[in-house]
Amino acid sequence: MTTTRGGEAAVSIQGLPQWLQPVARAAGDVLPEQLSRFLPPPSGRGRQSAVLILFGEGEHGRDLLLMERASSLRSHAGQPSFPGGALDPEDGDPEGDGPLRAALREAEEETGLDPSGVQIFGVLPRLYIPVSEFVVTPVLGWWRTPSPVGAVDQAETARVFRVPVADLADPANRATMTHPSGFRGPAFLVEGAVVWGFTAGLIDRILHFAGWEEPWDRGRTVPLA
Repeated sequence: MTTTRGGEAAVSIQGLPQWLQPVARAAGDVLPEQLSRFLPPPSGRGRQSAVLILFGEGEHGRDLLLMERASSLRSHAGQPSFPGGALDPEDGDPEGDGPLRAALREAEEETGLDPSGVQIFGVLPRLYIPVSEFVVTPVLGWWRTPSPVGAVDQAETARVFRVPVADLADPANRATMTHPSGFRGPAFLVEGAVVWGFTAGLIDRILHFAGWEEPWDRGRTVPLA
């Protein structure tokens, strides 16, 4: 089974590991406002984009693929994130499979991932990143056939890393990030990085709706320098 059929990206739960079934079910039921308070503007303003939330099974068990953006970038510099970016015209219809194709394309361009080894098993509701005015479609993937990954272009990506789901759920690695602007949100201290913002918010909600969340100290804060 592949992620493409007839040139179009396909969503399938066939053969999905049992441990990912709760994520697939949540994707079909969750509402946008249950994921974030930042929703796409009713005016339609914003640049259509997509991210790939890729689950795999690595040497340390079930994990999630993340990357750290280069510190020289204008937008979200130095921030850990999911692979992803804006839709290109060749990705196709933003209302159709365009976001799926964009998520796979961007992941390949940023991390060297082989898209043929990824099974798309769900799509979450569109969300909004006010600071960059991106309207983001989170695409859920199962790394059915893992391939080597790494920073393809150091000018864009500082590093690529896999984080065990168990580490993300571990209360010892969780905190509330406080931003000078007054924004507060979940954060994860993993793999020598502080994952915060849009990425951490989605991870937090996925852990919750998949039933993987463990009680953690929300009073523990990490200021963003």
